[in-house]
Amino acid sequence: MEQLITEIKEEIIKALNLEDITPEDIENDAPLFGEGLGLDSIDALELVVLLEKKYGIRLENPAIAAKEIFRSPRVMAEYVSKNRAK
Repeated sequence: MEQLITEIKEEIIKALNLEDITPEDIENDAPLFGEGLGLDSIDALELVVLLEKKYGIRLENPAIAAKEIFRSPRVMAEYVSKNRAK
């Protein structure tokens, strides 16, 4: 699971062009929105695209899913682990 969490962090950094951030800078349980990384709704859309392209995961209702799945890198990794198609 730790390897997947690191991979998720790397993909987030790449997808959102977070140039000054490394995976080590992001805590596994840090919130992605609000206080943690401070992502916004546009970033959430990018993460939805990331899940579809990289892991073959289609979200039925991205707005609701974003609140649940994109809480932290660990929660995202757990979701990908259970639902990935690729």
